[in-house]
Amino acid sequence: MPERDFLDKMIDKRAARNPEFPRLLDAARRRRELLRALAGQREEQKRSQTAIAAAMETSQSFVARLETTAADAKVSTVDRYAESLGFVVQYHLIPTAEADSAPPVVVHAA
Repeated sequence: MPERDFLDKMIDKRAARNPEFPRLLDAARRRRELLRALAGQREEQKRSQTAIAAAMETSQSFVARLETTAADAKVSTVDRYAESLGFVVQYHLIPTAEADSAPPVVVHAA
């Protein structure tokens, strides 16, 4: 088993104070996976952040933050980003017991 690092210890401390913390962390991970998938699609389409920003009627720096540090982006923002790439975000409800085995993001190729 790998040695536990600072992040592992921090998560343990936060979870001890707030039993909901692991669930919140997992939800943030799923959101990041979605934003990374969208950024990957943008790169695959060879489109710049500036072009996406124009389609979303926002700034390039906003798109950059969305792709790299947006911890809790609005659903409407994620929808606009996906639409600018020719995608629609759909939501699927998965029983909690099955969440670990289901992929957090599925991209259907055009």
